Amino acid sequence: MKVYKKFVYIALVTILMVSCGGNRLYDESVIIPGAKWDNQNVPYFDVTVDDTLADYAFYLNIRHLESYSYSNLYVFMHTEFPNGNVTHDTIECTLAYPDGRWMGKGSGTMRSAKIMLNPCLRFPLSGVYRFEIEQAMREKELRGITDVGICFEKQ
Repeated sequence: MKVYKKFVYIALVTILMVSCGGNRLYDESVIIPGAKWDNQNVPYFDVTVDDTLADYAFYLNIRHLESYSYSNLYVFMHTEFPNGNVTHDTIECTLAYPDGRWMGKGSGTMRSAKIMLNPCLRFPLSGVYRFEIEQAMREKELRGITDVGICFEKQ
């Protein structure tokens, strides 16, 4: 009986682990060298989309040091569609609560924030989309941001 219970437990854990990872279309981040994001350094992500009927949650992932000087981060998001059309958006990412406590997860001197950009995004075209993320703060070299990335999770 103990062997059976152990087998069922392992099978359930395996199923949960496989099902949790299967809903991501894309999840990638880029390391910002030296935690100094120069405004000329524009990370980009090429995402291949085949399913134009599915809905996706769209996230911006930011990792930063607790020594980051601001409670927010402004970025410009440039999106190139498979047909060559381009859109530009300005996004404010709130990284701290009004009382100064950091949002997101982390320990030690590092924090990770998963910022929802769109809870129900549907891609209009199949093909490759390019997402470029440009820091839009008023400093040429923004200190304290260590990684930036995007994530699409199928709903």
